[in-house]
Amino acid sequence: MPATSNAMRTADTEAAWFEQPSGILVLGFGNVLLSDDGAGVRLMERLRDELGATAAEFVDGGTMSFGLLAHVEAATSILVIDAANIHEPPATVGVFEGRRMDQFLRGFRRRTVHEVGLVDLLDCARLLGCLPRQRALLCIQPQCIEWSTSLSAPVERALIDAAQRAKAILQRWRAA
Repeated sequence: MPATSNAMRTADTEAAWFEQPSGILVLGFGNVLLSDDGAGVRLMERLRDELGATAAEFVDGGTMSFGLLAHVEAATSILVIDAANIHEPPATVGVFEGRRMDQFLRGFRRRTVHEVGLVDLLDCARLLGCLPRQRALLCIQPQCIEWSTSLSAPVERALIDAAQRAKAILQRWRAA
């Protein structure tokens, strides 16, 4: 019988673990026609492909806001992924969870073009009493936001780290 590598066993275990139903919403924001602005949608797609479509509810939020309320209402946990100005070098990945997410979104300056819609969406959920207790915002610092369907090379490479960080959050939430 051939030996199975640790990487294969880890991937099989991870995939099986994520096949269980969950109340987790993974929401990718961005415009895929504006280069790095589409990083949130691209990472959401990558996670769906790697973990399987049943690991969470994967939603391409594009640039929508209130149209996503039904998805948020049904979720127990929400991971929002977006390109955002976090005042770091291009391709830096930042993660803000719980209250830190709320503080980041309500910060002094707008950091992402989708932030106002996201703040309003989460405020509606809060008013309706259905704001997910577990919530996180995973941001990637864009290098360029110009007309292109391709991510910049640094942001494309950052998706590897961002995916690992996102998976760690999702695994922690599922274990809770």
